Amino acid sequence: MADNNSLVGGEVSRQQFTYRVIIAQILVMIFLCINFLLIVTFFQKECFYTTARYILFAVTLLSDSLILFMSDVLLLLTYFQFTMELWLCIIVTVGILVYFMVTPVTLTAMTLERYVAICMPLRHAVLCSTHSTMHCILIIHGLSSVPYIVVLFTFFVSASFSLYKQYKICSVEIFILHKWQAHIRSAISQFYFFIMCIIIVLSYVKIMHAAKAASGENKKSSRKGLRTVILHAFQLLLCLIQLWCPIIEAEILKINLILFGNVRYFNYIAFILAPRCLSPLIYGLRDEIFFQALKNYAFFGALKKNATTQGVNKKDVEMALGKWFTGARDRGGERAARARREQETKARQDGTQTP
Repeated sequence: MADNNSLVGGEVSRQQFTYRVIIAQILVMIFLCINFLLIVTFFQKECFYTTARYILFAVTLLSDSLILFMSDVLLLLTYFQFTMELWLCIIVTVGILVYFMVTPVTLTAMTLERYVAICMPLRHAVLCSTHSTMHCILIIHGLSSVPYIVVLFTFFVSASFSLYKQYKICSVEIFILHKWQAHIRSAISQFYFFIMCIIIVLSYVKIMHAAKAASGENKKSSRKGLRTVILHAFQLLLCLIQLWCPIIEAEILKINLILFGNVRYFNYIAFILAPRCLSPLIYGLRDEIFFQALKNYAFFGALKKNATTQGVNKKDVEMALGKWFTGARDRGGERAARARREQETKARQDGTQTP
């Protein structure tokens, strides 16, 4: 009886996991399609890829798309219990580990850009030029790589050479071999969390003071920038909570395996997928210039293409119908008789016109 109960419980858990994987696939496909449309729109106008905030926005879109795709691949590999050699798993997960941090660091940089635009408008053109933004992107990737360079270094020091040839289900947790490694990872995550929170709060306070002191159009722009910073703060909060997720999941794993699976799925939806759907909301819908370009590309561009296609099709149909009617009229061997009647009619007309 106990074996039957465990078998039924295992089937229910497997079925529940299947439903969760299907839901995750639907959400990932929707977000990837939205991000792809926004990325294409970004390259439609020169003002987008020459403006600092839009360039940083594109970086978040590319980073989010890569995270969505690679994390979904790992989810499917886990679902099908696919194993690989550890050295190959290291290569696969390095990009994921780095770009998990790229998004929150980029959001912090976007908050600083809004601070410069509102509180230091005269220096904005210099500090946020295209050239400076390219350097900023390099710095973002450098800062994002530091935590995981440390994690990989501690792993390489602790792991034996035989471990690299073992076949395992690929996940981030395989890099944590000892508790002190988890403590180092936790300390670095908390340090980044603390620094980013300070930057967000200080930027919010400065922009709020600028909004109160401004008047007219400047006041409207400042308040809009303030709302943008608030949305950035919420999105950044969700991204930063994911830094705490491994610590929480590790403690829950010691208590209950089923609870661990439920919490991990919730963290994946709430703190990995959800923050990546806020970028389209903040810039794809709230920014008037980008929304107008998006609307023109997504709707008017498609309508124009359809209208051109319809015109070509109509012309082709008219030509085809004309040929068909000509052929139908000449059926039955009546072409010669019709030609003689036309000649006789023409001859009578010529005879009538002759004096």
